Amino acid sequence: MSTALAIAGVTAVLRDRLNDGMVNHNVAGVLGSTVSVTALPPDRVLPAEGAEATQLNLFLYQVSPNIGWRNEALPSRDALGRHRLTNAPLALDLHYLISAYGNMDLHAEILLGYAMQLMHEYPVLTREMIRTALNPSPDIGSDLPPALQALADCGLADQLEQVKISPQFLNTEELTKLWTATQSHYRPSAAYQVSVVLIEAQHSTRPTLPVLSRGEVDPISRRERGVVVSPSMIAPLPTLEAILPAGNQPVVQLGQNTRIEGHHLDGSARTLQLRNDRFDIDETIAASGSSAADHMNLLIPPARAADFPVGIYDITASVVMPSETQPRTSNRLATVIAPRITNLPMNVVRDGSDDAHIALSFTPALRPGQTVSLLLGSEEIRPEAFVAPTTTLTFIARNAAVGAPLARLRIDGVDSPVVDRSTTPPTFFDLRVTIT
Repeated sequence: MSTALAIAGVTAVLRDRLNDGMVNHNVAGVLGSTVSVTALPPDRVLPAEGAEATQLNLFLYQVSPNIGWRNEALPSRDALGRHRLTNAPLALDLHYLISAYGNMDLHAEILLGYAMQLMHEYPVLTREMIRTALNPSPDIGSDLPPALQALADCGLADQLEQVKISPQFLNTEELTKLWTATQSHYRPSAAYQVSVVLIEAQHSTRPTLPVLSRGEVDPISRRERGVVVSPSMIAPLPTLEAILPAGNQPVVQLGQNTRIEGHHLDGSARTLQLRNDRFDIDETIAASGSSAADHMNLLIPPARAADFPVGIYDITASVVMPSETQPRTSNRLATVIAPRITNLPMNVVRDGSDDAHIALSFTPALRPGQTVSLLLGSEEIRPEAFVAPTTTLTFIARNAAVGAPLARLRIDGVDSPVVDRSTTPPTFFDLRVTIT
């Protein structure tokens, strides 16, 4: 594959081909003047000493993704985005504009005609052509500018796909917009698309292992079972469909049973894996309750509160299905573990400055780096500073009014539940701070 220098490499090869073509066809003799080939923006092609030079200019005016290669080697990272599986190539099509300049009648037209003939005769930049253009002889290469010398290592000649040239028709509106954008005067031009350039990084990867067999191998015949066909719209694999926390709450709390519904969840070694990318948590908990095909029960014991801080978690089920020996892993569902205040309701007496000091206990523990606040009625209060994991915080409500507002603890934007959704109609939990 090519490096990031490949775009400049294509431009250099095309310019070299045009320059060689002008020499081989003795265009300078036909015109009676020297011919130069440049690769500049049109607004930088300036007349020399007041007279326009006889010149061909190659301008890269657009780069677009190649449709055929854009999804090659994807996904390039694993499900968690941590490990690189492949170096997916950046597949690009290059769009060029060849413009002809001349200081006498018909010079521009003659130049453009020869340029278009060369593009037609050589529609493919062969590997030998690229190597010749980008790897000149040592006598010539040592005199080249550093940028051109660096192109020898662009890898364009070794990429998997060959570089092909095809003409493009630009209508009057497109040409007008293009020349207006370059803020230069229009000259006879022809547009071409060069496809494809494959730019690939050289990072180390973790490629997946090849498949040894499709299904289990019969010990007698040594033949693989093959692909299992299921005459159903439901895949015969462990699948999670919904997470239903206790009490119809939208969040999971420690010490409370959470029902996780799905199908093909029966079997042995039934476990649930919880992942949190922020704190790099990857914990496994055995599913509680009896084996059932349509659900699993998740119960995070309070004793493991330190392992599960408040935040967003991905849940995956693992089960050894009947008649199988290896565990299968389900899809992932996301859920949120919320904080729970453990010492409410409470009574608080204001001090002489009418400030109320509210000491809260909660679970799970708050970790450094997490944001926390107490929502007391409609007021949000920040706590005193903390530097280590803690399950207690003190909040100071300045000029607190007498009353019994509801209290919610918010950690990283996740609120402790305050509404009892198991009743009809819903009611508030008795999570009040009575201030006197």
